[in-house]
Amino acid sequence: MPAAATPTTSPKRRVPRQERSRRRVEGLLDAAARLVVERGVEALTTRDIAEAAGAPVASLYQYFADKEDVLLALAQRDMDEMDTQVADDLAALEVLSVGSLVRTTMGAYVAVYRRRPAFVEIYLRGRTNLAVYRFGREHNASTAKMLLEYAVGSGLARPDIDLEIATLAVEVGDRVFQLAYEHDDAGNQRLVEEGITMMTAYLERYATPAGLKGVRQ
Repeated sequence: MPAAATPTTSPKRRVPRQERSRRRVEGLLDAAARLVVERGVEALTTRDIAEAAGAPVASLYQYFADKEDVLLALAQRDMDEMDTQVADDLAALEVLSVGSLVRTTMGAYVAVYRRRPAFVEIYLRGRTNLAVYRFGREHNASTAKMLLEYAVGSGLARPDIDLEIATLAVEVGDRVFQLAYEHDDAGNQRLVEEGITMMTAYLERYATPAGLKGVRQ
């Protein structure tokens, strides 16, 4: 089972240690998530977040440096859920192949986007924000490395596949999701399916016979 990808860009904030402080931070993040869905990333302000959470602005600044810090914390929270979903879904497969690896990974993303509409706004539609853009690129790089090691280690991909190829695949898959969710909150599933077909055909060029046929886990 692949380990969760860990981008180096992470919110630089004071980590709450007491339960009351943790609840306060979660309340601020939940309020920010609601506002992002209602207004979008660019319209978000720290004052509005604090007001929506019923907290003083000074309380927000105890844990977050600025709006970008809040956005990164939200993105990281949802991305952690995404990475867990991918790992759990891959572990649950009875037969593992390059095709099922692509479909399961992209299906896990769809499942989390469905549960987390704020993640769609921040991660897929909020790339005009430099901090979010950097977060996305770093996570894509980490994901490519993780999936490459998993595919080669599981005997699905030939050893001659390299990180550049894996990175291209992840970046293209990421772009598919950006297009699929650009104007559709539920996601254009036809585009997602086309993306799965495209990515599978590309990566099967580097598959082992077992990766094409499938191996039982």
